[in-house]
Amino acid sequence: MISSTIQAVNSCSYRVDVVEINQSSLPDWIKCEIGINIEFDIKGLEDYCFTDKYSLVYDVFVVAAAVQFCDHSKRRPASGWSRQFELRVPVHEPEIWNSNNVKRTLHDALDYLTGDQWKIKFKPRMSRVDPSLQQPLPLDKDYQAVVSYSEGLDSLMVSKLEGLKFGDALIRVRLGEGSNSRSTDSNDNPFTLVPFSVSYGETGSVEPSSRTRGFKFALVSGVAAFLSGARKVIVPESGQGALGPALIPVGQYYEDYRNHPFFTKYMESFLSAIFGVKISYFYPRLWFTKGETLKEFVRNENFDQSTWQKTRSCWQDQRHVSVSGKRRQCGVCAACILRRMSIHYAGLSERKEEYVWENLSAENFEDGKAREAIKTTQAMKGHAVAGILYNNNLANFLNLELNRSRFDLHVTQLSQVLERSENEVRSKFERLLRKHENEWKSFLDSMGPNSFVSKWVKRDLECCL
Repeated sequence: MISSTIQAVNSCSYRVDVVEINQSSLPDWIKCEIGINIEFDIKGLEDYCFTDKYSLVYDVFVVAAAVQFCDHSKRRPASGWSRQFELRVPVHEPEIWNSNNVKRTLHDALDYLTGDQWKIKFKPRMSRVDPSLQQPLPLDKDYQAVVSYSEGLDSLMVSKLEGLKFGDALIRVRLGEGSNSRSTDSNDNPFTLVPFSVSYGETGSVEPSSRTRGFKFALVSGVAAFLSGARKVIVPESGQGALGPALIPVGQYYEDYRNHPFFTKYMESFLSAIFGVKISYFYPRLWFTKGETLKEFVRNENFDQSTWQKTRSCWQDQRHVSVSGKRRQCGVCAACILRRMSIHYAGLSERKEEYVWENLSAENFEDGKAREAIKTTQAMKGHAVAGILYNNNLANFLNLELNRSRFDLHVTQLSQVLERSENEVRSKFERLLRKHENEWKSFLDSMGPNSFVSKWVKRDLECCL
């Protein structure tokens, strides 16, 4: 168990030494112990016994878990963003991991995603880890694509819509941790959960930005594509969720590329380096809003229309979004606002009890929450302001001349990454942003001019904090 006072050993870098069970770490390095800080779900690991390269896949998961441990154990500076990490990880074949191509592509992906500086070294394992099964499990289908599946709205809709195209040739990878996250409708698909979990000692996680979450999920999906032979990973994110957070950074935050094609292009290079095969990420809903995807989903008679209501979009944990002991969604963060706007566009409705902030038409922020909800914190109000600010700024992005150069740069870079002409990318990108603008304005109108949301939009939102 690591100390309750986790801190960097010097001002330059935060040093973490991953060790096997009952092994010692280097002096003055933070100890991250496999079996204590990194725990594997045995049944989950069996899901990945489809290859004689089991030890390599196991090491990939250890690396992902170690990266997550670093990210959550070191708080970002009060002024600025970037941190520096030195990380040592035990692997079965260090000569592969320490090769220039693998290390370079791994560092490139992590640096770009997190905005931090990573320096990872690989050391030989003291003992070998073998699967519990004597022989690799056979895959009995000709899989063509992998899609991530979670409790989110986008992942539900896109996994169902893409399922119409691929049928049994589509693998749904459950992006949850531990046995409680096993999908109840996996239809005997392999890869039904993320096979590891990470704990951070007595302090718990001290950094909420969690940019490495994108690395973990992209990696797990990539591993599934490698093992299944599908070679194609479908990213279910809508255009607003994939492109918006990188287009509109908030405050001193580094741009968020967790679901962006820029980041997954780096992941393609890393996966090619470590596995020796080409795995590609595709975005079928990149140029559509979440509302458009929801509208298409509910029009399809093949789908159970009650399933979308069971999804969650809110990222906040139960401590902050419980009402009378029952977990809800906050209703005011960026993800919740986008969800509610999309539901409005699709002509649907939800029970107000789905959210802590039941009524967005209330004249005052405090009056919009459930009567039984706990006292509003300054942090919660900050999330609400940021959520409304993000969606409003995205809606008005093309209307501000000062954004033109930034938009042009994104168009140029996207055209290169997606291998499409700049004219095509520009046209689709502009359509996406105009569609978001129209949906946002309609959503604001539905709440009325006296709602706290409409009033915040009309003035400088930051002054509301």
